Amino acid sequence: MTDLTGLQEVATFCGKCDCGCPQLFIDPAAPEDKRIVITDDFGQRVQMSADQFSSLVEEAKEGKLDALAVA
Repeated sequence: MTDLTGLQEVATFCGKCDCGCPQLFIDPAAPEDKRIVITDDFGQRVQMSADQFSSLVEEAKEGKLDALAVA
């Protein structure tokens, strides 16, 4: 799994199992453009700026990502 040392956990998505659910972190030591970290259950990670993450959240709030959600 990805090394999570020094990351501040913000949220775990799912969390109803013990399979390594995707998680959202802040990396205070990272450059500003890589401070937000999303990990998946395969050990991969995506890093982005707070502005990029804010844009993603805004689009989700507007319903632009609803078609991606599956029941």
